[in-house]
Amino acid sequence: MRPSVNRREFLKTVGYGAGLLTLPACGGFLQAVTSEMSEDRRNILWIIAEDLSPDLGCYGNALVKTPNIDNLAGEGARYTNAFTTSPVCSPSRSAFMTAMYQTSIGVHHHRSHRYDGYTLSEPVKVITEYFRAGGYFSCNCAGLNRQKPGKTDFNFSVENPYDGTDWRQRRVGQQFFAQINFSETHRPFKRDTENPIDENKVKLPPYYPDHRIARRDWADYLEHIQILDEKVGNVLKRLEEDGLADNTIVFFFGDHGRPHVRGKQFLYEGGIRVPLIIRWPGHIEAGTVVDDLVSAIDFGPTSLKLAGIEPPKHMQGQVFIGPDAKKREFVIAARDRCDGTVDRIRCVRTKRFKYIRNYYPNRPYMQFNLYKKHRYPVWSLMQVLYAAGKLTPQEELFMACIRPREELYDLQSDPHEINNLADNAEHQETLKKLRGILDKWIEDTGDQGGVPEDPQIGVIAYQDVQDYYEPEQKKRGLSPSASPAEYLKFWEKTLFPACPKENAKKK
Repeated sequence: MRPSVNRREFLKTVGYGAGLLTLPACGGFLQAVTSEMSEDRRNILWIIAEDLSPDLGCYGNALVKTPNIDNLAGEGARYTNAFTTSPVCSPSRSAFMTAMYQTSIGVHHHRSHRYDGYTLSEPVKVITEYFRAGGYFSCNCAGLNRQKPGKTDFNFSVENPYDGTDWRQRRVGQQFFAQINFSETHRPFKRDTENPIDENKVKLPPYYPDHRIARRDWADYLEHIQILDEKVGNVLKRLEEDGLADNTIVFFFGDHGRPHVRGKQFLYEGGIRVPLIIRWPGHIEAGTVVDDLVSAIDFGPTSLKLAGIEPPKHMQGQVFIGPDAKKREFVIAARDRCDGTVDRIRCVRTKRFKYIRNYYPNRPYMQFNLYKKHRYPVWSLMQVLYAAGKLTPQEELFMACIRPREELYDLQSDPHEINNLADNAEHQETLKKLRGILDKWIEDTGDQGGVPEDPQIGVIAYQDVQDYYEPEQKKRGLSPSASPAEYLKFWEKTLFPACPKENAKKK
């Protein structure tokens, strides 16, 4: 095997590192280079789950059975401080597929450019273009369906971001960058009938009401994770069968956090903290646990570097594995309009503290969102219990009619982000420091969150949900204007179909 330094120098001479070559212009030459270098180049595989927080066995959840993902972690590195830059799919995926903050490239509002043909401005590109220029075959499939293209949900238009749907479609000896996108654990949840989870054993976060509907909904989420785990095992087995496991670096992560109240679409830990497991046989020691802060926009530059392709200098993500690795003192995340719900939230997260800035403090956390009203049982549950005065002070926090302008949490002593320290005299220095970091980041990265969006885009986004929502409500036997109490009756029957009358009396 050639020394890696020679390989890097060779890549520079043919233009890989600068990203100067394109496949159409030099396909034959690249094929020759690929053949020449195939013996010491690595495949990269990203296994991406939807709406997933680190609620896995290897992250300490004893209730959920995830043997395949746990084994993957046991064979590689498990990262405990990995975060996405957005708590919802389209901005998050747009960011980690370009290694740029979504707020810097104008794709921060959820699905804001589905229909208008918005394209990326130079020099920003999707990372597959750099892999392609480096001689790699890129592919993306929908879970175990290897003929169907996998989810992209980019907030921009791009032609042919992938070369195929299956790594077996590549040329003989050609290296690949593959993505397998699983819809798990996006709602609606699927129950694991072979390994059911008793909702009475579920431990809920303290900001959730200890109610059987909340416990059952959480148990369904965990069961859906178990179904995901089985599918991940199928992928890893196929990698072994194809003789590729030893020369493939595997990334497993979620596109953002869990689909629960105070999770997805918010900048609390449940919305942006994700599992990240990386297996690199012979290079990452088995069973390694890493507490370094990692942002999802770092996945692309790191994968390119591991493939021997120099990441372009414009990328805001950074390499976190290998001799050129850099460590972060903090990560940044942002939430903007989601569906028809207008909002702007920013956060700075260090290893110990979380600073959140709400740009619309006069609006409630639970401002109207049609998607959540339709899909989240606990959304209606909390509204009903709050109206009846049956929530604890911790559970009531998220029901407030207004929000503080700033929130500060000591995650070391308060991992659930319950006690806001922004007005605490003892933490003013920390508040000032993190406030300054965010201000500088906004300026340095050109955060476009303050630029008004065309209102018509939000109207279209709302209409998209509405067009789906009304027919679904009809199937449920509910009117579009159903009250939280009416929703709760629906969820009671749906989650506990066996004895609805008896179940309705229980809490």
